[in-house]
Amino acid sequence: MTYREEFIHFMVRSGVLTFGDFTTKSGRKTPYFVNTGNYKTGAQAARLGDYYAACIQEHMPEGIDALFGPAYKGIPLAVSAASSLYRGYGRDLPYCFNRKEAKDHGEGGNLVGYKPQDGDSIAIIEDVVTAGTAVRETVELFKHMANVKLSSLFVSVDRMERGTRDCTTLDELRQDYGIQVYPIVTIRDIMESLHNKPVDGKVYIDDATLGRMEDYLAQYGPKS
Repeated sequence: MTYREEFIHFMVRSGVLTFGDFTTKSGRKTPYFVNTGNYKTGAQAARLGDYYAACIQEHMPEGIDALFGPAYKGIPLAVSAASSLYRGYGRDLPYCFNRKEAKDHGEGGNLVGYKPQDGDSIAIIEDVVTAGTAVRETVELFKHMANVKLSSLFVSVDRMERGTRDCTTLDELRQDYGIQVYPIVTIRDIMESLHNKPVDGKVYIDDATLGRMEDYLAQYGPKS
């Protein structure tokens, strides 16, 4: 089993990947939902970091100077990914994250952890990107800091949905900012891995659920 397949099973067992009737923040009615807020134990955090680290190591075995986790969900993701990169691959990358509001006492500022330097290549660690708001805010944040390159974005799941244009949100970020985007898995990976294949004796995507997911992608997926 590949780390991607293991990750899909891990999400199901953690209650993060669920199937039914949901409404996304954008108002879309969706037959599946990814709620990374359901990760809540140390063991889950460690394993989650391992999956991010595997994805980072596969796509960017070198060339990253630091990890950045956008507040709030990106914070534990960046920390766990940095820990796993060190334990599993001997890569001791610094990490940082932002405060929602700038600190007006002590050392001040709105960045915690590593202070990026001119020329650094920064990887953004996020959960599930829907509209890309946090990433766009990150781009604006770093414009007022060192002269760094936001080289890459690592996310847990690519929902493969349209953003504000005909392409997916992740493709929009690629086009707008030149950021390389790497999901651990895509929704197509999930559909292939779970369709009529039980996890702990339960089938999560039967033929009916697969049909609803296909209909959803036909309606909200990229047009091109």
